[in-house]
Amino acid sequence: MLSLLLTSLGHASTFMPPQASTIAPAVDRLYAFLLIISVLASILVIAGMLYFIFKYRRKSETEKSAYITHNHLAEFLWSFIPLVLFIVAFVWGWKVYHDLRFAPENAYEIFVRGQQWSWEFEYQNGHKSPAELYVPVGRPVKLLMTSSDVIHSFFIPSFRVKQDVLPGRYSSIWFEVKEPGEYQIFCTEYCGLQHSSMLAKVVAVPQKDFDMWVSGKAVSNLSPEEQGHKTYIARNCNSCHSIDGSAVVGPTFKGNFGLTRQFEDGGSAVVDENYLRESILDSQKHIVKGYTKVMPTYEGVLEDKEVEALIAFIKSLKN
Repeated sequence: MLSLLLTSLGHASTFMPPQASTIAPAVDRLYAFLLIISVLASILVIAGMLYFIFKYRRKSETEKSAYITHNHLAEFLWSFIPLVLFIVAFVWGWKVYHDLRFAPENAYEIFVRGQQWSWEFEYQNGHKSPAELYVPVGRPVKLLMTSSDVIHSFFIPSFRVKQDVLPGRYSSIWFEVKEPGEYQIFCTEYCGLQHSSMLAKVVAVPQKDFDMWVSGKAVSNLSPEEQGHKTYIARNCNSCHSIDGSAVVGPTFKGNFGLTRQFEDGGSAVVDENYLRESILDSQKHIVKGYTKVMPTYEGVLEDKEVEALIAFIKSLKN
């Protein structure tokens, strides 16, 4: 019975947008569970208050309140039942959150840039598509996002995904679309006078049509990885960082992404997009154990597009 009620409340035909992604039903079931226990708790509290107001009302001016002793069973139940519900909600919420945060290995990655007041999407062949995000149906898609100015928030209601987009950092979300169609994208972090007009749409098409669209949109410009390799040579990164695994002045770029680096000060960090960005722009902040402080900082020297291209290049250098 509870399962049927959760399904009914979480279904798109009631008060929620269509469940267009694979994760959407799980999010809706959790939301419906929290809504149900909140409503039931409110009913029990209000009904109990009304009952006690009526039952223990003063019937005369001389009447005194009766002495009430402890009821250990009642005290146990009103503590234990909320604890159980809290644990269920916590574990269930953690599972949904974990599934939302970590993209599958085969996810197709698209770079997203937010700026007042528009969204821009860059594909793996270098093509940029403002205001329209084309994605394949039935394949996981990972969005790697950053902002050029202020904090934005990327939200697709039909997919039940939402993530802040920050200047100077990278954040990510992923989804897998179930059916072809168009789905609305909003910015849900107030970002200026035209915040409400910062809209875009997802265009979900079959994989074959997506491949044709991507190949038809291929441009003569270099891909992010190729542009990163060009920057790697032009900025003399090759004088300190190899791409074949050999040790030079600094750590090799080959197989670097995803490793855990130990620092001279005793700290450590996983090599992800944010770590690479910080290492390029503020190279003196953390020194990898076994290396010296010789790399100059590139804050104000490299453009954001060069940094993004370098990161794409390093990520492509797998073992």
